[in-house]
Amino acid sequence: MATVINAPAASGQPPRTVKPAVAKSGALAHTLYVLRENPVTALSFGMFAFLVASAVIGPSIVPYDPLATNSAMALQPPSFSHWFGTDNLGRDVFSRVIVATRLDLIISVAAVALSFVIGSVIGAIAGYRGGWLDMVLNRFLDIIMAFPLFVLAMGIVAALGNSVANIIYATAIINIPFYARVVRAEVNIRREAGFTQAARLAGNSDARVLALHIFPNALPPMMVQVSLNLGWAILNAAGLSFIGLGVRPPTPEWGIMVAEGANFIVSGEWWLALFPGLWLMLAVFTFNLMGDGLRDIVDPRRRT
Repeated sequence: MATVINAPAASGQPPRTVKPAVAKSGALAHTLYVLRENPVTALSFGMFAFLVASAVIGPSIVPYDPLATNSAMALQPPSFSHWFGTDNLGRDVFSRVIVATRLDLIISVAAVALSFVIGSVIGAIAGYRGGWLDMVLNRFLDIIMAFPLFVLAMGIVAALGNSVANIIYATAIINIPFYARVVRAEVNIRREAGFTQAARLAGNSDARVLALHIFPNALPPMMVQVSLNLGWAILNAAGLSFIGLGVRPPTPEWGIMVAEGANFIVSGEWWLALFPGLWLMLAVFTFNLMGDGLRDIVDPRRRT
């Protein structure tokens, strides 16, 4: 729409039209605003973009085949030819670290997404309906949280087999209570709020009220939980691999590489465990920093 502004009568010019400035709106503009407002959030998103790029294009550009062995080059320290050195089988550690990024991110994101969906559904139903259904679902969550979570993950993987899919399922199961309890609390608080009552009076069904009016207000604290769980899921997968219940060798995975390198630290080959451990630390640090930014991006109250 153009705004008409009348020119002075003495000028003899016809009225001229001026296009008003278009206000920035939408999710992209809000995301950019949050990134500009908080440099730490911008840094964390930049680090996350680096990890995603390493996972997507890294396996195609690494200098060596991560599975190729060369006994003549075994246990070489970091150099210009092998930036992170070589392992006891002569495999390039840098190539293995970069290639492992894809697998570890897939495990982490898939497990957190699965637990987010299941936990959100359980928590939303329990918090909105209340009564005996709330009690039954809460007792189910209490059973899961009664076990030490890493021990429970170990038991699930040991029972089902140490495949990537089973690691994802085990990590998702032990994370479900976190999301379910957060959503239940947020929904329980807002189910009788004024905007909820207005939505019901406008003729919206319970499912529509829950999905479009109550649940968006539960997203900010859940995003903080998502960022923490992404880092914890990577640590969980690495821990399972470290004790032999995770991804099977010779597949490149950070936990396996740290476990294999730990055997050579005493003899002086420090790089075998150091660089995979640093990459693991970088990923967890990145996800922990992203929490506040993700919360601000999805918070409806900040979209002004």
